[in-house]
Amino acid sequence: MPQGRPVAVLGGVRIPFCRQNTAYADVGNLGMSVRTLGALVERFGLHGQQLGEVAMGAVIKHASDWNLGREAALSSGLSPLTPGITLQRACGTSLDSLVLVGNKIAAGQIEAGVGGGSDTTSDVPIVYGQKLRRRLLRAAAAKTTGDKLRAFQGFRLRELKPDFPGVAEPRTGKSMGEHCEDMAKEWNIARDSQDELAVASHHKLAAAYERGFFDDLVVSFRGVARDNILRPDTSIEKLATLRPAFDRATGRGTLTAANSTPLTDGAAACLLASEDWARTHGHAPLCWLRDAHVAAVDFVHGEGLLMAPTVAVAELLRRNGLALQDFDIYEIHEAFAAQVLCTLRAWESEDYCRNRLGLEAPLGRIDPAKINPVGSSLATGHPFAATGARIVATAAKQLAERGGGRCLVSICTAGGMGVVAILER
Repeated sequence: MPQGRPVAVLGGVRIPFCRQNTAYADVGNLGMSVRTLGALVERFGLHGQQLGEVAMGAVIKHASDWNLGREAALSSGLSPLTPGITLQRACGTSLDSLVLVGNKIAAGQIEAGVGGGSDTTSDVPIVYGQKLRRRLLRAAAAKTTGDKLRAFQGFRLRELKPDFPGVAEPRTGKSMGEHCEDMAKEWNIARDSQDELAVASHHKLAAAYERGFFDDLVVSFRGVARDNILRPDTSIEKLATLRPAFDRATGRGTLTAANSTPLTDGAAACLLASEDWARTHGHAPLCWLRDAHVAAVDFVHGEGLLMAPTVAVAELLRRNGLALQDFDIYEIHEAFAAQVLCTLRAWESEDYCRNRLGLEAPLGRIDPAKINPVGSSLATGHPFAATGARIVATAAKQLAERGGGRCLVSICTAGGMGVVAILER
């Protein structure tokens, strides 16, 4: 992007995010993606138009979901000549999908495209164990009835026990919440600081809804008009009553169900284009996608699982000749309140910035008022593959409302990675 054509962010749409097993329990990724992409087509008058790419992502999906990007595009109202692709990088998925589309625009390969994602933790793939799967495959390949029956010789009822998708890191066996508890202890992040951040996220999101900020960003679906995780009346006192969610044994646990994002269903998408395409089709860019970067940490051997954005941001700033304070808005994904606070503390740490990031001085402090001004994942919820597109659409509108400025987007992901980007107007 820095060396290519400018990439315009024209806007985005999402459905309300909903707690798992509520409004979208029987919808699935394709249904949520079709509703979201269809709303984007409606908003920008794209019926029958051929775009260069629709890149959608999903983290938890069925094998039968096939290519969600292409299938959603075929049901969206776009020209059937619009290609589609599906990708995945855990919580950074839809920011990655936007970077993919943006890089194609910057390179001159396409003129316009859509990036986004959906995720469901309600409609999860539940499969049989390996032993029964092998029996079924042998039976399906058998030529005779006798061979089919022989595939089930020695069958035991326990083979019917299903396998559910896990939430633990394969390399460590620990959940993201358990990893974040370790980070909170390492960086001495207090429980009350986490609760304060969570309450602020809810209050800011509620205020943004009340003033109409989300009127053109969120489309109703299944009778839901607002994120059903949102608690406008939550308070520090209410959150203080909750017990730790991940460390219940040591007496030092600080992460709770309220200062951690809940399992969530939802979808989001954004429209990107070249400057010429935007002008020709009568769309004013909200902002520009200037650059993006991905980094990883060695969480298996001791680094914090969710600390990769600290590295990615430092490298992105260096490449663009910017300081951490050169931004008007910071959209930092709130996987956990502790994760955000660990990241901020690391950027202020002389030791961490020198020894881990290779800097001569700390990146420094960020004005808290500039962080997630309209709320973020603790209040909206976090459908893994939808969060990046939600954040980009939200940030783009904020920059347009301001009449200019620069936004830093930062998303931590499972697997010890961080995806970050710069938006500018």
